[in-house]
Amino acid sequence: MPFLVEVRRGLRRGTLSTAMLLASASTSLCAALSARPPAPSQDEHASETALADQLSPAARRAYTELLKLRTGTAQALARAELKQQPGSPGALLVAEGAGFAELVISQDASRYAAIIAQQDAALEALDAHPRSALRDYVRGEIRLHQAVAQVMFGHELQGAWSLRQAYLQVQQNAKRWPGYLPTVKTLGLCEFLIGSVPESYRWFLNLLGLPGNTEAGLQHLRTAAQRTHDFQPEAQILVALIRQTYYGADEEAAALVARLSREQPDNLLFSYLGMSVQKKLHHADQALTYYRGRPTGPTYVPVAYLHHMAADLLLYQGQYAASERANQQFLSEYRGVHYRKDAYFKLYLAYWLSGDAAQAERNRQQISKGGDTTIEEDRYAQRFVEDRLPLNRLLTRARLQIDGGYYRPALATLDEFRATSATPLRDRLEEPYRRARAYHGLQRLDSARLYYGRCVAASGTAPYYFAPQSALQLGYICQEAGQTAQAKAYFQKALSYGKHEYKTSTDAKAKVALASLK
Repeated sequence: MPFLVEVRRGLRRGTLSTAMLLASASTSLCAALSARPPAPSQDEHASETALADQLSPAARRAYTELLKLRTGTAQALARAELKQQPGSPGALLVAEGAGFAELVISQDASRYAAIIAQQDAALEALDAHPRSALRDYVRGEIRLHQAVAQVMFGHELQGAWSLRQAYLQVQQNAKRWPGYLPTVKTLGLCEFLIGSVPESYRWFLNLLGLPGNTEAGLQHLRTAAQRTHDFQPEAQILVALIRQTYYGADEEAAALVARLSREQPDNLLFSYLGMSVQKKLHHADQALTYYRGRPTGPTYVPVAYLHHMAADLLLYQGQYAASERANQQFLSEYRGVHYRKDAYFKLYLAYWLSGDAAQAERNRQQISKGGDTTIEEDRYAQRFVEDRLPLNRLLTRARLQIDGGYYRPALATLDEFRATSATPLRDRLEEPYRRARAYHGLQRLDSARLYYGRCVAASGTAPYYFAPQSALQLGYICQEAGQTAQAKAYFQKALSYGKHEYKTSTDAKAKVALASLK
């Protein structure tokens, strides 16, 4: 479901708002990967889930459509179920979740009030329904949805209070229904994401009474992922995405998403996840294959963000005109405030690298005219405008080649770079960092260590992300080699840097990595 779209984007952000968004973002992912009911569990936990606490066949079919991002079909099936069984928790979850999904994906502020009202009505209907594990689970999920909507559209204090209520509900559900695995899934996600919030926001979460624990959260998610229940596929995807983002389990995530996409080629969510996972793996060619092979048609909710991702991938390949068209399509279809500055920055790069200075300047000027700076990519774009430090063409091209996984061409590009006494410090730090990233991608770890180390040594207190990221990557390399003490020192080094472009996400990753070393 689109909640995983928000999870996928947000795992890199690390802000307080992100934690609040993501604590709710797992919510109503469809349990079933087909219209058939899940196979009954054969283990000792099978008796813990009564038939009344499973999705009905009709609700399961509706969830299947919602998982595919066919929200109109999902809503129609859910409403038909509600006519026959008023107050059905599963049908209420789908009906509310479909509208919420469209809000999350479109980020259309004009729909906010109607979605909040729909959520309130669903909660009222659930309160009148007999208590069960499924009913209580759905109540917690919808409260989490409401926290997401409120934070996403600027009602942060309301969202914070809604998150607190939702988290308390989930904790109560876990105590009341200790064998109910869907609740274990949601509890685990909340624990992990709140636990990974940077220390600078910890006081606020403590004030709200929102404890987090990354290790306990991941263990709860694994428990929910390993046993059969309606929401097992959701738990499996969440575990894979978290392990990829925080623990470097890239191939694990790629294999899971590839399997899901093969099983359901008509599932737009799985195409999105495949594209996103492969993009993070620096496999631009494979990511574009998912994009070009995605299911399309009027039954699917439009996902404008797919075009923004495609624009990045085409930029990596040097297909500047195609990248421009994809970002223009994103900007024309998207209704939200995030990623707009980043889109104009990428348009600037495409025109600049293709030699169109006039169009490049027009798009540079657009960066400051709209959008938001919650997302790190947008903050980077805004800082590019404010710092007025010109980019180096060779280093920029090498960066894009590395992002696409074209490591050998990137090294060839870097060989053309020559630093002089007039070269800005930023460029002199970026060059060894880019070399390290290219060697790291080629698994030439000794060379990667050498250049990461050079970047850290030369950086001092410079306010750029190259040294913090170098320290983080050195920590990962040492951790993989079993050098625990060195890994810990590098992760602490990554945390020690002051303000830089990617501090929130870098700190969140370093914090999770340190917790895993205990």
